[in-house]
Amino acid sequence: MAAQISNPTTPGRRIKLNVGGKFFETTLSTLQSAGPDSLLAALSNRAAYNPIFIDRDPEIFSVLLSLLRSNRLPSAALRRFSIQELAEEALYYGVESRLRSASLPSPLHGIDAAIVDTIRPASDAVPSTFSAGEDGSLWIAHGGQISIYDSYLSYSTAVRTHLDDITSICRVWPEIAAVGSESSSGLHIYDLSSGRYTGSVHWTDQDDPRIYKARVCAIANSPDSVFVSFDCPHRENSVLVIDKSTLQVSSELTRQSGSAAKNTVPGKVTWLPETGLVIGSAVTCGAFGYSGYIRIWDPRRKEVVWETNEPGSGRSSRFGDSFADVGVDIDDSVLFKICSKSGDLAMADIRKLGDDPWVYMEDTNPSMREASYGGNEVHLHCYKRQVFVGKDGGLEVWSRLNERGGWSERRGDTENGRDEVSLKRNYVDKVEMGERGLIKRIEGGGERLFVSRENVEGIEVWESSNHSAIISVPS
Repeated sequence: MAAQISNPTTPGRRIKLNVGGKFFETTLSTLQSAGPDSLLAALSNRAAYNPIFIDRDPEIFSVLLSLLRSNRLPSAALRRFSIQELAEEALYYGVESRLRSASLPSPLHGIDAAIVDTIRPASDAVPSTFSAGEDGSLWIAHGGQISIYDSYLSYSTAVRTHLDDITSICRVWPEIAAVGSESSSGLHIYDLSSGRYTGSVHWTDQDDPRIYKARVCAIANSPDSVFVSFDCPHRENSVLVIDKSTLQVSSELTRQSGSAAKNTVPGKVTWLPETGLVIGSAVTCGAFGYSGYIRIWDPRRKEVVWETNEPGSGRSSRFGDSFADVGVDIDDSVLFKICSKSGDLAMADIRKLGDDPWVYMEDTNPSMREASYGGNEVHLHCYKRQVFVGKDGGLEVWSRLNERGGWSERRGDTENGRDEVSLKRNYVDKVEMGERGLIKRIEGGGERLFVSRENVEGIEVWESSNHSAIISVPS
C-alpha cells in the first residue's frame, strides 16, 4: 500500500471511492480517462488510504463509471434514468463530452432510419414550424411560443414571444432566433437563453406606399448576414440582406410585383457557403398544375447570376413536368428538384449551370421503379449528401451507391442524349396519406431527421435504426 501511494501516477493503481454511501473500486487510468479538467481526474491525484467520499447519487455514478471503462452506456441505463439526469451528473464530474458522444445517434443513413420518438410540447402541440441545430437540438414553434430541446432532446424551456403565431424560424446564432409570422409584419430577434426580445427589422420604403405590413416568408443565415424574403398585402415582395452586427438592412437583392408565378415571393431561401450565393425558389399550384422559379443571386454584386422558370421558354427535356419543390445540398453545391407529375428527381451542379442543366436520377432499386405518386403534397430536403423526399404521407431517400463519391459522378446515356446519375432510392417510411398525415416539413440536425405533419401534434424524430432501440427521448 505504501509503495502504491508513493507512486500515485501508476496507471494500474487502484482507487477506492465512496459515492453516496456505496463503495466503488477502479483504477487510476479509468478516472484519468475522464479528461485532465474533470473532477474525477483531480480526485485520482489524491493519495489516501481511506475511500474518497463524494456526496452524489451512487446509481448514476455507476453508469458513468461504466461509460469510462467501456466508452459506451450500459444497455439498461436509458431505461432507468433520463438523459437529463445523466447529463446533470456528467456535468458535475466533468464527463459530459463522453456522455454526449456515447448517447447521441449513430451516423444518419436514411436507408435504415426509423422513428424513435415524437417530441410534443406541453401546450399547443401542433407545430407551426421548427428549427434543427447542428448538434441535434430542436426548437419547436407552436402558437406564439418556442419550446427548446437540447442535443439530448431533453426539454429545456419555452420562450413566449409577442407574436400570435410563428411561421418562420432560423438560428442566426446558437442561442439567437430570427422569427417571422404570416399574420404580423417584420422579422423579430429573440435571445432564447434569456427569453429576451432583442429587436426587429421591417421592410419599408417611404417613396412607395405599397410597401407596408411586410410579412416574413423565408429566412436564411450566413456568418455575417441574414437573408429574408418579405411579402406585402399588395403582392409586393423582396429579398433583403440584413447585417447581423447592426440588425440593419444592408441591401435589397430583389424587388418584384404582381401575382404571376415568376414574380411570387420566394418560399425558400438558402445561402451557399462555398460561393456565398443566395438561392431562392417559389412554387405555386393552380388549376393548370405547378409553376415556379429558381433564382440565384450574388449578394456582393447584387445581381441575378442564374434563373429558370417552369413551365417556361427555353430548352427542357421534361417540359410540362414542372417542379413541385426544390432543395440545395450545401455540402456539394448541388441543386435538386422533384417533378410534380412524374415524381422524378433531378439534380444540377450549381458550378456548371446552363440553359438546361438538369440530370435525372436513374433508380437502381428495382422495387421502387414502379412506385406510384399521388401528386398531392411534396417536400424535398437535402441533408448529409442524401435527398429526402416527402410524398403525400410517405418518406423516401435517394442515396449514392458510392458513399465516398459526390453527386457529380455521372454516366452518359448517348442513346437518349442525356446524362443520368446512378442512385439508390428506398422508402424510409411508406404510409397512406390519411394514416399519419401529410408531411409538412423535413429538416436534418446532428445525426437526426425531424419531420412534421399537417395538423398532427409533435415532431417526429428519425435516427438510424441500429441506434433506435436504445434511445429514449423525454418529451
